Amino acid sequence: MSAHLLKTFACVLAVVACTQSERPTEAIEAGKGLPEVYTVNYPLAYFAERIAGESVTVVFPAPPDVDPAFWSPSVETIADYQRADLVLLNGAGYAAWIQRATLSQSRLVDTSAALADRLIPVDDTVTHSHGPGGDHSHQGAAFTTWLDMVFAVGQARAVFDALVRLRPDNESVFRERLSDLEKDLGGLDKRLQDVAERIGDRPLVFSHPVYQYLGRGYGLNGRSVHWEPHELPGNDQWRELTELLTAHAVAWMIWEDEPLPDTVNQLEGLGIKSLVYRPCGNQPAEGNFVSVMLDNVAALERAFPAPAL
Repeated sequence: MSAHLLKTFACVLAVVACTQSERPTEAIEAGKGLPEVYTVNYPLAYFAERIAGESVTVVFPAPPDVDPAFWSPSVETIADYQRADLVLLNGAGYAAWIQRATLSQSRLVDTSAALADRLIPVDDTVTHSHGPGGDHSHQGAAFTTWLDMVFAVGQARAVFDALVRLRPDNESVFRERLSDLEKDLGGLDKRLQDVAERIGDRPLVFSHPVYQYLGRGYGLNGRSVHWEPHELPGNDQWRELTELLTAHAVAWMIWEDEPLPDTVNQLEGLGIKSLVYRPCGNQPAEGNFVSVMLDNVAALERAFPAPAL
């Protein structure tokens, strides 16, 4: 376990005391008779599956082409959430539809509650869209908490506590599975610390304001713009970037997904290389949460290699 994680666990433990369709019928039927655990994003679903195994049915019903943070589920899907034995929330204002739905408070678990005093406030009034999710802006608190592995472990522990309350007879098995998950997240944390040390204070630009916890957790000197990987930036966006470069001499832009080749070429003309670091809020087409994070870290390591001995 890394020193970065150990420093934070004491306060986390003191506070924490306590596939892909709108209705995945096959998964529900296969798990008939088991408690149903619904989640609002993929990282929480992954944590729940890693910890609980086959002792519960974990359901993350968001379709693959949306950002779950801004997704609005159908009436039928909300009814499924209402019937769930447990609903795992990300907190930090993630999935605002929860505030408009009538869900049993006793079944809701805010997995970032233990770290509420470390949430990052944002005041972003720029309105934009992510595919079919509709227009929105990033306001309130930054919510991609799991990109800091300290937060990810804290949320995994909150998931563990909730699952133990749901299936107390399985506590010892859940604890062992949690330990395995913590080792994976701790390994990621250590590698992120190492590459962040090599990056140092070198300026970075993030294509979207979703990397706040990654930036703060690992001391990255990053600024954010509002670019979409699947869209060509407009003149105003290029002008904004050019202005940013006068005070922030960026050599790398970090993207949520593969940017268009034309965008990559124009950035390279400005001396800026592109790097993909997927937040993984939704289920990846291949692999899982840990494998995606491993790919992310490897991309940083390739961009900022260790000096030759």
